[in-house]
Amino acid sequence: MKIGIIRERKIPADQRTPFTPELLHEIENVFGTSISVCIESSAVRCYSDKDYQKQGIEVVANISEADILFGVKEVPIDQLIPEKTYFFFSHTIKKQIRNKALLQAILAKSIRLIDYELLKNSNEERVVAFGRWAGIVGAYNAFWTYGKKTGLYELRRASACKDLADLKIELKKVSLPPIKIIVTGRGRVGGGVLEILEILGIREVEPQDFLLNYFEDPVYVCLSSADYFRRKSDGGFEKAHFYTNPEAYESQFLPFTEAGEILIAAAYWDPKAPRLFEMDAIRSPDFSISVIADITCDLDGSIPTTQRTSTILDPVYDVNRNTAEELSPFGMQDSISVMAIDNLPCELPRESSSEFGRQLREWVIPELEKVNSPLLEKATIARDGDLTLEFMYLSDYVSDAL
Repeated sequence: MKIGIIRERKIPADQRTPFTPELLHEIENVFGTSISVCIESSAVRCYSDKDYQKQGIEVVANISEADILFGVKEVPIDQLIPEKTYFFFSHTIKKQIRNKALLQAILAKSIRLIDYELLKNSNEERVVAFGRWAGIVGAYNAFWTYGKKTGLYELRRASACKDLADLKIELKKVSLPPIKIIVTGRGRVGGGVLEILEILGIREVEPQDFLLNYFEDPVYVCLSSADYFRRKSDGGFEKAHFYTNPEAYESQFLPFTEAGEILIAAAYWDPKAPRLFEMDAIRSPDFSISVIADITCDLDGSIPTTQRTSTILDPVYDVNRNTAEELSPFGMQDSISVMAIDNLPCELPRESSSEFGRQLREWVIPELEKVNSPLLEKATIARDGDLTLEFMYLSDYVSDAL
């Protein structure tokens, strides 16, 4: 079995890699002759070709001899090699329009697609993810944005920091008035956000205190779905029912928009669930949020002000409260500044790649030698030109122009 690490070709360039040089060296040593590895040459990867060669890893110009191909972001359609097994984040399971043609091409080329987002243990918990690093960088960018908007302090970009330790030193420059900060989500991404809030020494308060009380120092509230969704029929909330019937609920998030100034959105959102708020809400004089760090980056999703994704080079755009039109960043005092970078871990690519690779080494590499591995089977969206049974709901999504 030959494993190949592909060059990231999506624009803008992604510096991350599924495996560091040291991890690939370890895999070859541990698995001996049963698994060999190679890596496609890249000028943008956070580890150079020479870094891999020093570990004895074969660097190739043509990756087609590999049986199983690992990437990070979506593979451009013209670079897909027929009848291979691919691992990458496909961003197709929510029927994302921008990747419809990608999944159609995967089916047409009889590719087996295994999506990292679907790799889960027996407790249905994701085992491979960049979420923590998205949360760390997303929260840092929220405070970078707030500093730029208010002029209270100046931070370097996260991408200009050498590593997490350097980023922590930079955060010492943050000086906040007694503002209220809203965080949604307590998963991997939310956990990364909370790491930054802990470094800053910002105190957590309960939802009711957040809504009703004044504080003399900055505080934050971390909300779960139960805090802002209510069943339409009786105003109740049941976690299991919500996850299976999100359309039966409505948002009660508006009171938080009237209390908080920064929103850091880190919660998974089901397209059948209601949005946190509607665009009309931002016109209200009571809507006090001025900075939104939308780590979820769902277009037409839970945060309606996320009209497009932003980039590491151009991280923020403003939204006019009255017209909902996009403005240049920090162009109006009362506009809402939106940070919606969809590849946040790229700002700390070495550390995020290292952690991601260790997860792959622990959970995925041993499964490759198994016949019909349950872990891999459940994460397989397509194989032999067809959708797998669990993902037949995507049939209408890919039905035309196959």
